[in-house]
Amino acid sequence: MTTDPANLPPVLRPENPPVHRFADLAAHLGAPIEHHPVDADATDVGADPSAPVTGLTLATADLRPGDLFVAVQGGTRHGAEFAGDAAARGAVAVVTDAAGRERALASGLPTLVVPDPRGCLGALSAWIYATGPGDALPILFGTTGTNGKTSVSHLLEGILTQLGVTSGLSSTAERHIAGDVIVSRLTTPEAYEMHALLALMRERGVEAVAVEVSAQALSRQRVDGIVFDVAGFTNLSHDHLDDYADMAEYFQAKVPLFRPDRSRRAVICLDSASGADVVDACEVPYVTIGTPAIAADPDAAAAADWTVEIVDEQPDGTRFRLSGPAGRTLTTTVPVIGRHMAANAAQAIVMITEAGYDWGRISEALDQGVIRAYLPGRTELLSGASGPAIYVDFGHSPDAFEKTLAAVRRVTPGRVLMLFGADGDRDKSKRHDMGRTAVEGSDILVITDHHPRFENPDSIRATLLEGARRARPDAEIHEYSPPERAIVEAVALVGDGDAILWAGPGHQDYRDIRGERTPYSARELSRRALRDAGWPVPEPRWPVPYPD
Repeated sequence: MTTDPANLPPVLRPENPPVHRFADLAAHLGAPIEHHPVDADATDVGADPSAPVTGLTLATADLRPGDLFVAVQGGTRHGAEFAGDAAARGAVAVVTDAAGRERALASGLPTLVVPDPRGCLGALSAWIYATGPGDALPILFGTTGTNGKTSVSHLLEGILTQLGVTSGLSSTAERHIAGDVIVSRLTTPEAYEMHALLALMRERGVEAVAVEVSAQALSRQRVDGIVFDVAGFTNLSHDHLDDYADMAEYFQAKVPLFRPDRSRRAVICLDSASGADVVDACEVPYVTIGTPAIAADPDAAAAADWTVEIVDEQPDGTRFRLSGPAGRTLTTTVPVIGRHMAANAAQAIVMITEAGYDWGRISEALDQGVIRAYLPGRTELLSGASGPAIYVDFGHSPDAFEKTLAAVRRVTPGRVLMLFGADGDRDKSKRHDMGRTAVEGSDILVITDHHPRFENPDSIRATLLEGARRARPDAEIHEYSPPERAIVEAVALVGDGDAILWAGPGHQDYRDIRGERTPYSARELSRRALRDAGWPVPEPRWPVPYPD
């Protein structure tokens, strides 16, 4: 991916960060201050023990005067190679390892050498921004799982807002700060970005924050130094085996969130088989939640502390009843289709309850009403009252396909068309299952491109087609490239009362083609295809990034 900062959303920082002395930083790390020999007597700001340190970064493109530059070993290059650029941009000092020491010293900046600079990044960020476990922070919610963590995070924020709570959000799709919306860079930011974001939220009066926590974020130490008040587990299914050797390793990557150094309480969903395993591994107080209608083991889900009953399913929402300990119950509607979305909404409600919010206050806001949350690119309905329904969804795993197709099927009187592609340079082991699940759940299948990255898109499509044709040799299957053509062809294949599920792109406003972010919006392309075919299209609920 290009590192040009013009192509990425900005790093968010507090306007008035805490100020630390450089000497205190060195003492905090327990590392002696080293200088290049020719600069041993230098009196520049970087060598001054009283020099202020106001931030830190791994990337020179994000560096601001007064920052600490943390230089780590990357995939192909060491960050210390960029220490000279860091010095030119106003860095106060460099923190690096023994491998980066000489190049860091050559920049002229004072250097602190530690055994594992990435490993200490979270604790260092927490110290610099005063965002550690002992500091005054908003209530923190962290949600992990293969599917549903983005939806739970957005639902948490929506419900908190309904309760009158000034809220924040960090998800795959967006960052929200007291109502301001910023496009996300990563599912979970790097540790220094995450701590800076929390400091900015605190500065702006945010009372509670919902954070989406990926397995990679835990493995790559992006949430180090943060203790969540309530952690949530949604489910585990086949995904990310490009990052993890097998499902057991993938599961183990998520388990640390449920330990006392990462969270204080937990809400664990029992709808997937892994829920029971999380219960066994959990080291903090927890409650369980289950939705028998979708659970792998309905009996286990029915025996959970909290249960979810599906009351009604309509194209504009799913009504459910949540029941829990001490006779607590409420009935409300999540404004998207899918029983799994009802489960996500119920999990958000229970997480808020576990954080200490009053049940009466929650019930008053939600019971017999509708949850006022917008879930960008999550079974998002784009079409109008007549013509084919088009849903755009971010789901990109076999399990997500199965659940979302079933949801679309239940609210569609006619045929269901599935349109999707697969990520290049990502988990190839799930592609056959993606094709199989897609064709088994649809009447018409259209395979196209998604993010090819550096992989041949023809090869990606061929694997998806192979998986689909093995499962249903007699199915109606089409292949169109690029996706701009595919959605037009898909709309031509269906009519009034039918539905199209376009899975994969969701909220994203670009395609990754050979490392470049090419502007692209499945939502706007869908609207154009409907309009060009003569069907009514409602006004969008989001800024349209796709160029004319």
